[in-house]
Amino acid sequence: MNSQPGQSLLSPQDPSPVRIINPGGGSSFLLLGDHAGNAIPSALGTLGLDDTERSRHIAWDIGVGALGSMLAEALDAVFIRQTYSRLVVDCNRDPLAADAIPESSDGTEIPGNQALSGQHKSARIAAVHTPYQEAIAAELARRDEEGRETILVALHSFTPSWAGVDRPWQVGVLYDGGDVSFATAVLRNLRARSAFVVGDNQPYAMDGIDYTIPRHAYPGGRRYVELEIRQDLLGAPSGPRFWTGILLDVLVQGHPKAAA
Repeated sequence: MNSQPGQSLLSPQDPSPVRIINPGGGSSFLLLGDHAGNAIPSALGTLGLDDTERSRHIAWDIGVGALGSMLAEALDAVFIRQTYSRLVVDCNRDPLAADAIPESSDGTEIPGNQALSGQHKSARIAAVHTPYQEAIAAELARRDEEGRETILVALHSFTPSWAGVDRPWQVGVLYDGGDVSFATAVLRNLRARSAFVVGDNQPYAMDGIDYTIPRHAYPGGRRYVELEIRQDLLGAPSGPRFWTGILLDVLVQGHPKAAA
């Protein structure tokens, strides 16, 4: 089911598209979860997908919500996370991009996303994508007004295999334009831990497809890193706590003053 053009997509019973964890956090790190949630607005039903499909990696970044909350507590950092599934609209894509509302993902057709009108797409963007990006911008503006430094840390997770090919990396560090000094420091710190296979812009490259980091980090020369953790590791019961410990170490090592 789709909302009618001209109506708000979200009902009063639907959760807010944005959750801000530890809003008073004093750390310089600002944690972001573009794909942390897999909720679907009630007006859209299930998008025609069963529970199994809505729990797969196609719907969200498995484990990122728990990781971000734990890391926010450990660092005393703010964590801004998306509530809704990226199948509703992908908040790490330009809202006008063809894949912002995918008709299929990893071999699964998304019935509720087929042949959407421009008005239906705009309703999703207005209800989900725009508030999330505006929340990040507002937090950055507040910090800038206070004269606080901000280092953006985007948290993502990736499926262990793609198109039948296993991915060897346990964690990947993504970066491209802007000030990459912090990202490359994190890469070095992770690689110093010989137990990990660390991807340098692997399994994905930040090559113009990403939206959140380029939008909020590049123009002002803010330091940043985008992290990808393999979902079989992060999604395990002990995964979020284990990776919180690892990231607490490597992020602070990359910029010790950001922890306070």
